[in-house]
Amino acid sequence: MNRVMISELGFPALLVGLALAFEQFVSPSRVLFGQFSDAFPIGGRHRVPYIWLGTSLFCGLAVLSVPLIFHVSRLLAGNSPGLLWGGVAALCGLFALYGLAVSMASTPYLALVIDRTNEQERPRAVGIIWCLLTVGIVLGAIATAIALRGLDGVTDPGVLEPALLRFMLGIVCTVLLLTLVATCGMERSRSALPTAGAVRRDDAITLKQAWALVTSSRQVLVFFLFLVLFTLGLFLQDPILESYGAEVFAMPIAATASLNAIWGIGTLLGLLLAGIWIVPRFGKLATARLGCQLIAGSLLLLLLAGVSAQVTLLRMVMLVFGLSAGIGTNSALVLMLDLTLPEAAGTFVGVWGLAQAMSRALGKVIGGGLLDLGRWLAGLLGMDGSAFPAYALVLGVEVLVALGALVALSRVNLRQFREDTGRSLTRVLSLELG
Repeated sequence: MNRVMISELGFPALLVGLALAFEQFVSPSRVLFGQFSDAFPIGGRHRVPYIWLGTSLFCGLAVLSVPLIFHVSRLLAGNSPGLLWGGVAALCGLFALYGLAVSMASTPYLALVIDRTNEQERPRAVGIIWCLLTVGIVLGAIATAIALRGLDGVTDPGVLEPALLRFMLGIVCTVLLLTLVATCGMERSRSALPTAGAVRRDDAITLKQAWALVTSSRQVLVFFLFLVLFTLGLFLQDPILESYGAEVFAMPIAATASLNAIWGIGTLLGLLLAGIWIVPRFGKLATARLGCQLIAGSLLLLLLAGVSAQVTLLRMVMLVFGLSAGIGTNSALVLMLDLTLPEAAGTFVGVWGLAQAMSRALGKVIGGGLLDLGRWLAGLLGMDGSAFPAYALVLGVEVLVALGALVALSRVNLRQFREDTGRSLTRVLSLELG
């Protein structure tokens, strides 16, 4: 949809990035939903009911986004500024609601992973989960490329809108079915669980105390910064990648959709390689450093590929970028789950999710804004005959951000994190009892 909005419907890239970013602008709700799932079970279950409700909501909103996007497109072509601003506000509001629904589903899901695994099992669980997630990305991209192949070269909204709506309905039905099958029976009622020796949950910790817990340690803030920069280094090009393929490499809609499949295959290989060999051999921190270095290098290659505008080279670089992303993501996720106290799983997962969501929001806004800035600068310097300089600006900034993540990672100390947060939790619980 971001490629269709920018390249086919003529939306300003900054508007596209801003609208899509509203999904992440509501990311502070992740902390709240994590706290809710810890403290307020539904039918005796802390996680699965929230996953089901959130999934149902974001699927319904995904379907509604298609007609709304085309309605805003018609307003952009019209002469009614008041109606246009109303349409833009509605689009941003829809994506904000979508983000709330995603937060409701995803934060309890990650907390469920922590509930069901110990520290030794967690790296393998993370590897399996994210490998299957990446398989979904690959299959989705392939399905998109096949389903939309008949739209190559089509810019008529009257043809695009019904085709994209039909496709979105099919995707939503698939997601709902997979969610029910995957989570049914994965959590027993709390009343049915034995209480002897059970890990103390943070049901009694208030939201204010949870915030005091996660801000009491410098290491929490350092790791939060790393997650922001790492995720930003992966997704700054996210809103403009398909348009990069369209405008610099002259690729049709179906072909640019296939870039996600190539990236996904590389990511899957990277996740497997990191989980099976690199992390066990070199450790989590060393693998995360390697991932940041590889991501920065592959982004530089992605920028240089635009000089030749060779589609084959772009596809090869996307595979390398995916491989780098998989290695970095596996180690970052294992670190994220390890740096989570079991007694406050929902709260900490909410905070880490907040870091990732904030950076993806910033990536969409900054990526779209940098593209518009690059186009303006290219016109100012008389280079507006080529689309490449504007995209080179986006990718160049992204390389610097990935290097910034590497610097932040060098400040993370796992032992100090556990000591600081453990003492902080004891102090918070003592205050509650007092």
